[in-house]
Amino acid sequence: MCGIVGYLGGEFKNEKISTDILKVMSDQILMRGPDSSGHWIDFYKKIALGHRRLAVVELSQAGHQPMSSYSERYVMTYNGEIYNNTEIRRELSKTGIKIKWQGLSDTETILAGFDVWGIKDTISRITGMFAIAVWDKELEHLFLVRDRIGEKPLYYGWQGSGSNKVFLFGSELKALKQHPEFKNEIDRNSLSLYMRYNYVPAPSSIYKNIMKVEPGTIVTVTLQKDSHKIEKYWSALDVIKNGINSPFTESTKNITDNLEINLKKTISRQMMADVPLGAFLSGGIDSSLVVSLMQAQSSQPIKTFTIGFNEAGYNEAEFAKSVATHLGTDHTELYVSSQDALDVIPKLPKLYCEPFADSSQIPTYLVSSLARHHVTVSLSGDGGDEIFCGYNRYLFTDKLWKGLKIIPISLRGIIGKGIKNIPESKWNKTFGLVNKFTPNRYNVVSWGDKLKKGAGVVSSRDLTDLYQRLVSSWQNPAVVVIEGKQDDKIIHEELNNLNDIQKMMAIDSISYLPDDILVKVDRAAMGVSLETRVPFLDHNIFEFASKIPLSMKLKKGVGKLVLRDILYRYVPKELIERPKMGFGVPVAEWLRGPLRGWGEELLNESKLESQGFFYPKVIRKMWSEHLSGVHNWQSQLWAVLMFQAWLEDNA
Repeated sequence: MCGIVGYLGGEFKNEKISTDILKVMSDQILMRGPDSSGHWIDFYKKIALGHRRLAVVELSQAGHQPMSSYSERYVMTYNGEIYNNTEIRRELSKTGIKIKWQGLSDTETILAGFDVWGIKDTISRITGMFAIAVWDKELEHLFLVRDRIGEKPLYYGWQGSGSNKVFLFGSELKALKQHPEFKNEIDRNSLSLYMRYNYVPAPSSIYKNIMKVEPGTIVTVTLQKDSHKIEKYWSALDVIKNGINSPFTESTKNITDNLEINLKKTISRQMMADVPLGAFLSGGIDSSLVVSLMQAQSSQPIKTFTIGFNEAGYNEAEFAKSVATHLGTDHTELYVSSQDALDVIPKLPKLYCEPFADSSQIPTYLVSSLARHHVTVSLSGDGGDEIFCGYNRYLFTDKLWKGLKIIPISLRGIIGKGIKNIPESKWNKTFGLVNKFTPNRYNVVSWGDKLKKGAGVVSSRDLTDLYQRLVSSWQNPAVVVIEGKQDDKIIHEELNNLNDIQKMMAIDSISYLPDDILVKVDRAAMGVSLETRVPFLDHNIFEFASKIPLSMKLKKGVGKLVLRDILYRYVPKELIERPKMGFGVPVAEWLRGPLRGWGEELLNESKLESQGFFYPKVIRKMWSEHLSGVHNWQSQLWAVLMFQAWLEDNA
């Protein structure tokens, strides 16, 4: 795992100044690659490529970047891992072209592929996660390529004007910001999107004229025309639609067996490393299945990691320990105090190069930090919810929305208002007693918060409105963001032939998954120089899963059925069956307690007014209501606080 940076065009005054700029840019992403750095510049063509390396496979200098192809036509800086590296080399050997390999690195393999097959054809053959910047000396084009699902980040954009106009690109915004032509101008439309979703969705970034390369996309840049072209080489939406239109028709057992075989193969590939390797283990379905299949293919105990909290409703460490004991892994758990978690908060504006307000970023950083003390690579179970139907919003839609949407909107509005009028604390207390007398699998954590959100969705007009309410932090960002755009279109027209749950899963796969979940994991892990790998998001697994009938993923209010069926071949059912808890921290209580002073300083009314991004009175009212316990506004306030903290660090 590594970090990449570079720029094309602008004023190349002399080679030293150009190199110094590149070094300053790459130094900003030191933690993405602490093992070594590399720089390559063609002063006359005005192209500069930089690289930070975290050595995982081929630890020698044979893996050093930027690297030139054997024909010397291509020069590349690359971040990622190619899991079918050996197979690609085998394919290349069959072409009859003699390649003098310098080592075993996948960087060298990709470049050889470019020489033999060209860029697009090579990308279509490789399996893995990657962000690539490659300079074609013959065409004098720069190509930026991002992996199919979006595991690795890549930002880009034109900055400056006239002879100073320059095209910047890199793994993180903090690197781009070091270029002299970077304009530190916040995009208020992006801010509105952030306030709704708690992240800035691709292709936007928080800065004007800076974009994200979208998953499955190649961006081609031509300096002579000061332009760039965007081309899709793989589309998650197309895969999902094709899978639903042409599902597997064989028996349930055959589909389940084949999925297990494919997952084993994928996980075996992803266990390849020349450094210590392990896995995150929460004790939930996804991570438990990944670890089960890792351990089944290893002669040594797999290293597994989990963190625990003493706060009730937030601790899954005991479940993870039970799974680890059953599987016989080399398990490490660390119980962290509230103070340990609170100490992470000042680091967040530096870890996340644009505002990001998924509070599970805190435990994700903590478990990454724990793992990094023992391993350099860790596998995770992310992606299972989106492609195998695991989120509660899918279950809600399946169980309630079908009937709820028949009730007149006016009546649903009255019901919703009635629920909202009762404080969340009273709902939590009431249902806390109910939970004591019901089976564990039916218990729900934080009833009050869920009912408050439910009160808003009962009055939804249609699926688009329902989904928007379910995934939104601020339902209407225009009430808080000054001069911000109202909204974006979230349900794509090409999904009209899908049913309600299929639409939600598809949208999550192309937005929430790459822009929230994968951002959260990448930045937290890279902040401690840990490489993470996500087996469920191998594109072969994604394509296979798209053909699995929905009835094998969701039935009678239970999601991820096919994953459960495989998991229970390795782990007893009773170790897994329990309410979905999530990976959270008690932000609501912290804001009323140890974080109160921090929050008060960031939400100071005069400060908000002078900065000019938010309407202060709206925020101050919410802050007051939250502190008093009248309402739990943790999600809305956390979004504001994370922006404010980021702004102070990045202004």
